[in-house]
Amino acid sequence: MPDPISRGMFITFEGGEGGGKSTQIRLLADAIRKMGQAVVTTREPGGAPSAEQIRGLLVSGAVDRWQPITETLLNYAARAEHINHTIEPALGAGTWVLSDRFADSTVAYQGYGHGFDCQKIVDLHQIILGDFKPNLTLILDLPVEEGLRRAISRGDGEDRYERMGKEFHNRLRDGFLEIAKAEPDRCAVIDATQSIDSVCKNVLVALHTKFPDLAS
Repeated sequence: MPDPISRGMFITFEGGEGGGKSTQIRLLADAIRKMGQAVVTTREPGGAPSAEQIRGLLVSGAVDRWQPITETLLNYAARAEHINHTIEPALGAGTWVLSDRFADSTVAYQGYGHGFDCQKIVDLHQIILGDFKPNLTLILDLPVEEGLRRAISRGDGEDRYERMGKEFHNRLRDGFLEIAKAEPDRCAVIDATQSIDSVCKNVLVALHTKFPDLAS
């Protein structure tokens, strides 16, 4: 009998605004495909038709549109749809999944950024997703001022979080670094102030460190 298809790996990219996550996901996906591994790319909030509808509620409109608890619940509603329709089917088929944001962003944005109780977010995650976590999380880190400058220049209309104060974004950055410190086996912090090529090389180093048997 043929060997069963091994489960795919789940890799997430995290960090504040303007860190270059979308670019690095594209580059990493290309590199993984060249290694002979199937891969899909996705994003949060969103990543499935129903989740994309929720995304519109979160990334546009007035800064004070939602209470932190409401944002948290909306993110997890979208996340449940994302996992059910996109992430789990791909992983089960042996395809690797690269996601622009996942649950760490809820802890960082709604927890550290907005001051919602982080333990309640952790408890909610356990209720909805159990122990489901990424195999590897790459946190693209850069100073807040530089990240906001890059993000605002995109002009894509999804700027609700970019319009939040500098203090919010400093708390957000601290949150991601605290997450990385608490889970060093899962998380790698990448200096996103470097050139795109240099960031990509560091991403690949983190990938091969985590998955040493992966073909070069």
